[in-house]
Amino acid sequence: MGDGLTAAPGGLLDLLRVAALVLGSDGRIVLWSPEAELLLGFSAAEALGENAGRLLVAPENRSRARELFEHVRSGARWAGVFPVRHKDGSMRRVEFRTMQLRDARGDVHALGLATDAQTVRDVERDLALSHTLFHQSPVGIAVFDTDLRWVRVNPSLERINGVPEEAVLGRRVGEALPALDVEAIESRMRQVLRTGEPLLDRQTIGRTAADSEDHAYSESYHRIEDANGRVLGLAMAILDVSERQRAAAEVAKARERLAVIADASVRIGTTLDLRQTARELAEVAVPELADLAAVDVLDSVVDLGGTATTRMDGLLDFRALAVAACCPTHAIEAADPVGELASYDSSRVITQCVREARPILLRRVTAVTMRRIARDDSAAETLRRAGVHSYLAAPLLARGEVLGTLSLSRTVNPRPFDGQDVTLATDLAARAAICIDNSRLYGRERNTALTLQRSLLPQEPPHCADIEVASRYLPAVSEVGGDWFDVLPLKDGKVGLVVGDVMGKGVHAAAIMGQLRTATRALARLDLPPAELLYHLDDIAASLGDSDSMATCLYVVCDPRLHRCELSRAGHLPPVLVDPAGRAELLDVPGAVPLGVGGVPFGSEEHDLTEGTLLALFTDGLVENRGESIDIGLQKLLRLLDGTQLPLEETCDMLLGALHREPDDDVALLLARHSSSQN
Repeated sequence: MGDGLTAAPGGLLDLLRVAALVLGSDGRIVLWSPEAELLLGFSAAEALGENAGRLLVAPENRSRARELFEHVRSGARWAGVFPVRHKDGSMRRVEFRTMQLRDARGDVHALGLATDAQTVRDVERDLALSHTLFHQSPVGIAVFDTDLRWVRVNPSLERINGVPEEAVLGRRVGEALPALDVEAIESRMRQVLRTGEPLLDRQTIGRTAADSEDHAYSESYHRIEDANGRVLGLAMAILDVSERQRAAAEVAKARERLAVIADASVRIGTTLDLRQTARELAEVAVPELADLAAVDVLDSVVDLGGTATTRMDGLLDFRALAVAACCPTHAIEAADPVGELASYDSSRVITQCVREARPILLRRVTAVTMRRIARDDSAAETLRRAGVHSYLAAPLLARGEVLGTLSLSRTVNPRPFDGQDVTLATDLAARAAICIDNSRLYGRERNTALTLQRSLLPQEPPHCADIEVASRYLPAVSEVGGDWFDVLPLKDGKVGLVVGDVMGKGVHAAAIMGQLRTATRALARLDLPPAELLYHLDDIAASLGDSDSMATCLYVVCDPRLHRCELSRAGHLPPVLVDPAGRAELLDVPGAVPLGVGGVPFGSEEHDLTEGTLLALFTDGLVENRGESIDIGLQKLLRLLDGTQLPLEETCDMLLGALHREPDDDVALLLARHSSSQN
């Protein structure tokens, strides 16, 4: 109605369905409302004029019902729950409000207002829950009418707003809190009122009276309707998520740091090359951690010879190994040139970092501190123009020794380095330092093993009548092994040819090789047949008491006078024989087992050794390639030797050039040709 005197009804009474019934002074029903029929099932025709006690009350409760009826007729009021019989015979718990009525004649009646007791309990529970949630919820809750004006504010929202409830009631958001994003908030409110669809976790940035700086808020909007669907307004739930956003940012940064560390674990130390490891470290640090990265190590680290020392003049010698930048920048020009030596005193940051074995952070680079970073005034000016504003140096610390520094600068990234960046840089530097130290230790061991091995191999093949020889030894790039060869002058103009391969790598393998080579030379002087020599050599290898002392070996005795050769092998690849006509074949020599296994006899074979015959003895490094069967390498070797007429030195170079593509293993190659021209 538009008269301004009446308003639309609420829905609570509809929910409760309050029934009305009136009893006359004799206890008969004189009024029965439609809600009473809905509540108890009896129609008005069935109920009116009936004695209420007999119609609605169970026999065992009628005495109590009469007492209550008389109590009300006397003018008192009674409220409570009483069991009432439904038309279907069941008993229903009904909540009553009863009172005395008098008509115009003065007769006394009893009025009962009744509703289902369970419905009342449900409504009470819902109201209590709503009240509790509203007042005790840590979430800010606001209720607005359809004109977007505040109706209710809970205590949590009062704290968020910094304004008491009474100061905002009847006002709009912008009137009470103008520093919020009012336009966005009211636009969402109107949308929810119009569509009825809730909006959840919508974020705005703004400031309330309780804050001196902007906060982030998460807001959820819900339309409020009564039981009949009439729109009453809307409710908002508000959370200050500033801390959550900061935490999320920290989590994101932590994930970025973990990603950098995971990347570093894969990319740093892929080889034992010191310079490659330094490049990998610089490339991992850029751009995730820094805009510019440089890796400088002490010169003593590059020079494999010793540990870091301070010169008499107090300077430290550094050698730049890598520089990386996130984008083209003149700042690279200010870095120490890669490969060059530079000496710095204690005023330079990287010198301090090495001497104190700790990271040095210059959160904000000034004109004074810039000079401590740069090598000279010109470099300092270049860094200043490039925008370097924050600097961090982390020590390359491995096994208690500082090997150098990782220097990081920020130019594009406006955020200065912080404590978490220091932790990450230190971790990256430590990982790389271990790899750099391993490279240094490996280089030392490789140099030692290579020196030992070369000292044990024959420097020049001895001159042998009627037997021309040529040889090559190539160490593996990754790690020196135990390959060896030897040419042994024997009695009566005979010549012993030996090629062997000790299992294992490094100094230990080279030492075992030296022992076996010395034993072979000593046994050969006894003029033993090849199989017998290997038998004794097997005992010697087994006596060394180490599984790494096992070795393969091929021993050939050439007798130019008889034009014969006798061969025996212990697990080694068979030799190739090229006859004077140029036909190459693998000789079928019994293989037996490697030296050091013990208990297995060695067989031998004899073959013609006419003038011009070529024998090729070699270790598996010559013919073995990853991803290929060794038979493929052997067939390639046969094809290369088939029909060759090259001199032996050129033949060695030709074979190595064609077959030794992946130097992952040592190679020993020994060529011998029967030639009477040597007399």
